[in-house]
Amino acid sequence: MKLIIAAIKPFKLEEVREALTGIGVRGMMVTEIKGFGSQSGHTEIYRGAEYAVNFVPKVKLEIVVADAMADQVVETIASTAKTDKIGDGKIFVLDVEGAVRVRTGETNDDAI
Repeated sequence: MKLIIAAIKPFKLEEVREALTGIGVRGMMVTEIKGFGSQSGHTEIYRGAEYAVNFVPKVKLEIVVADAMADQVVETIASTAKTDKIGDGKIFVLDVEGAVRVRTGETNDDAI
């Protein structure tokens, strides 16, 4: 199993969710986060005063899938979340040692 963690622009969330559902992803966890990467934040003007915004709003997706599906999920997220502008996000893929469905006690692939 693989854990796929993706940080994307918030306005792309629904489009990415629909695309993932379309390829058979059955669940995900979503968290609103703030962070920065290459863009290192930006400046904004509020009531005539300029101030630095060091952390940019993002949405973090966490998805656990079978090994065979991981590449397709990564490609789907990357192609759907892409805007060709700085700050499109990052995707990380990690190994998962185990999973348990609390309600039924199913484990590993059966749990996802």
